[in-house]
Amino acid sequence: MGRIRPLLALLGLLGAARARAAQPYDGVYSYKDSDGVYHFSNAPSETQYRPVIREYRRNGVTYVTIGPRSRGGVEKARLVFSSAAAKIYEPLIAAAADKYRLAPALIKAVMSVESAGNRYAQSDKGAMGLMQLMPGTARDMAVRDAWDPGQNIEGGARYLRQMLDLHGQDLEKALAAYNAGPQAVRRSGGAVPAIRETQEYVRRVREHYDHFIAER
Repeated sequence: MGRIRPLLALLGLLGAARARAAQPYDGVYSYKDSDGVYHFSNAPSETQYRPVIREYRRNGVTYVTIGPRSRGGVEKARLVFSSAAAKIYEPLIAAAADKYRLAPALIKAVMSVESAGNRYAQSDKGAMGLMQLMPGTARDMAVRDAWDPGQNIEGGARYLRQMLDLHGQDLEKALAAYNAGPQAVRRSGGAVPAIRETQEYVRRVREHYDHFIAER
């Protein structure tokens, strides 16, 4: 079974897709090269690309099915999550970014740092899914199923928009509030709290943000 290593250069923006209608892999195609590496693209230029059909879990491992093959049947591939793997959710990210007036690169950066694109990620504190929503935050953002990629991304984007508005569009303060809570920023006099984890979180998201902007 081959590895999945999405190539950043082959994945562009998937365009504005509606969050309600879009599924995690709508419009995403894949093929496995001679080295056993899976490539993904929303604009396949090679004839060997085939549509990604669905994702499923078995014994704690996530797989995607790709197909159909020319000779019939579908192909099963183990999904290895990484910051690049988060790009497979591009249609949902684009829809949430458009709805909440955010840069898609910012949502991808938060998602990469929060969960590395693993929709099943759960923290010790109970944060869930791609954008690592705490149960209370998920409830406040009207997220019914935090494990659903579309709902999770939209909920995280909505919360991120709220944090930006609350902190005068200051990205670092908004990110600090996303990580530590707006109360922590308030207690710090409106600055990024002197919490090592939060300061490192802000630094890493900014780093990923710059990376995703540069690759456009």
